[in-house]
Amino acid sequence: MSATLTIHSAGPGLTVQDTGRPGHLGQGLSRGGAADPLALAEGAALLGQPPDTAAVEMAGMGGVVSADTDIRIALTGAPMQATLNGERLTWNASHTLPAGARLAIGGARQGTYGYLHLGGGIATEPVLGARSAHLAAGLGRALAEGDTLPLGPDHAGETGQTLDIADRFSGGTVRVIPSMQTDRFAPDDLKRFEDTEFTRDPRGNRMGVKMRFDGAPFAAQDQLHILSEIIVPGDIQATGDGAPFVLLSECQTTGGYPRIATVIPPDLPRVAQARAGDTIRFAFVTRDEALAALRDHANRLAQLPKSTRPLVRNPHDIPDLLGYQLIGGVTTGREEP
Repeated sequence: MSATLTIHSAGPGLTVQDTGRPGHLGQGLSRGGAADPLALAEGAALLGQPPDTAAVEMAGMGGVVSADTDIRIALTGAPMQATLNGERLTWNASHTLPAGARLAIGGARQGTYGYLHLGGGIATEPVLGARSAHLAAGLGRALAEGDTLPLGPDHAGETGQTLDIADRFSGGTVRVIPSMQTDRFAPDDLKRFEDTEFTRDPRGNRMGVKMRFDGAPFAAQDQLHILSEIIVPGDIQATGDGAPFVLLSECQTTGGYPRIATVIPPDLPRVAQARAGDTIRFAFVTRDEALAALRDHANRLAQLPKSTRPLVRNPHDIPDLLGYQLIGGVTTGREEP
């Protein structure tokens, strides 16, 4: 009988997510998957699991969960307040969740999307090759109080691991490459696009986020005559009011708004994780620079499993400290020095 995770309370944006469903654009289904794929890979590395193992994605805040047997967990992505039976847990680390204990995850202190990873992963029935909820397409749903999730077999046993992470939770500079309609924007507008300090609009979800800015709208030549065509996550559409809109994992598959640029995949989590009011700047890079960044990103992902290290804990934060063997060996106290 497999282990299960029970949801006792849930924030409004809890979903099961993995790496998504590639290969279905022709049927009108975007890939979907985790809004921050890097956080998904980090959690998998902390638990020694495949990088596509399904986890719980938490948008803005988490909830309260428990398991029916001892399981391993890891916490990654946007840092959130996490406690186990009232005792604080370290973020970006792996821990043991004892049977029946309550894990409470509060609001995000930075960023937007946090992740709860489970030893063995979430073992719900795959749909079209993935377990991810794709809310825009009607695949799956948000998790709610009372839900019980089956977990897969956990073949590893180590916890108390941590790793260094890339800071991507408060905006920053995002690298972009020219897109299909970039040359329809005036050179002055493209320079202004790079020089403008944007802020993330409060309106946004897993489909995409709008950018706020001061100044004239961004408009392409003959933009009303652009036919709908394929679009992908990372594309930046200049919408009807001239505001850039960055598409994310659950974006639609076709669109007719002109695309002023496209965010390169390694930098898209920085956009997804930005909170309302966080500053974003866009910087054009060449195709060769983008490909080099993509190779570096792939290498970093490949090295993640080797980058974990033991978590150094403050004894004050260890509730069962007396259960640890702190001194090896026994002496009488009368031995010669």
